[in-house]
Formats: sequence, structure tokens, C-alpha cells
Amino acid sequence: MHVPMKTRFLSALGILVLALLIGFAACVNPREGYAPEQPIAFSHQLHAGVNQIPCQYCHVSVGESHKASIPGVNTCMNCHSQVSGRTPEGKREIQKIRNAWKTGDPIDWVKVHDLPDHVRFSHQPHIMAGKDCTECHGQVNTMDVVATQNELNMGWCVNCHRQPENNAPIECFTCHY
Repeated sequence: MHVPMKTRFLSALGILVLALLIGFAACVNPREGYAPEQPIAFSHQLHAGVNQIPCQYCHVSVGESHKASIPGVNTCMNCHSQVSGRTPEGKREIQKIRNAWKTGDPIDWVKVHDLPDHVRFSHQPHIMAGKDCTECHGQVNTMDVVATQNELNMGWCVNCHRQPENNAPIECFTCHY
């Protein structure tokens, strides 16, 4: 069967365009700038910035565990049993915390910084190596709404590990175990 030259050219062109689109999509980080709406409007700028609450006050297990931990209602209530907010919006959001405390319901925070399931990341060695949270998470203390600032993909992490001053391992099993 004879296929006209124009048809073969358009098929080849279509395959090339598709390959380029797939290649481009593989290089783009769909989570960069990801800033999901949270169940409570929590301002890191107010808490970590203005009030200078250290990251590890709320994310208590970051130095000794694989997970950074999301604060429970009891952590919020350490302050908000006394602090009720300055603005009507702030008072409404803090009331949500107090209601959760009274009912015993958890606050269902939406995870912002999420890695693929095949990656085994631990904050612990990074904290122990003296890394600051901002190196990966950006200047969270300036954000009303937390958004991803870095790609946090394999290439980004490996590039950091390859920096001589980091003296970090680059073997596959470092993150894939």
C-alpha cells in the first residue's frame, strides 16, 4: 500500500511534536508554586516572621524523624487558649482551632511539600548537617500562604548533594531504599 509523502511527513511531524511535549512535561515541575487552600487560614508570615516562632516549635519531630510532623491542635492551643486574634478574620480562624480542641477533631491540613512515594526522604540528616529549612522550603516566614518554592525533584536534590561543601552522598540508596 502506497502512503503519500505528505501523510508520512504529517505523521512524523505529529510524533515529533508529541515527543517534544512529553519531554517538556517531564522537565516542568507541576508542584512548583503549589499553594493549596488550608482548612484554617494560617499565616506563616505572622507566626514564623512577625512572632519569630521557630519552625521546630510546630514541626517538632523534624530533627529526629523522617517526617517533619504537622502540628496538632494542642500545639496551636499553647498560644491560642489565650490569644484570640486581632481582626475579625483572625478571630474566626482561631475559633476553628478552639472548636477542634473542644470536639477533639484533628485539623486536616493539606500537605504542601510532597515527594513521590518511591522517594524516602528524611529531614533528620539535613537538620543534623546544619541545613536551614529555607534552603528547601524558601522564606516561609514571609508567606501568608505557604507555596512550594523549589522543584524538590531528583535533579534538584542531586545537584545540592554534589556541592563539595555539602559532602552529601549521591548513591541511589540514599533516597531510594
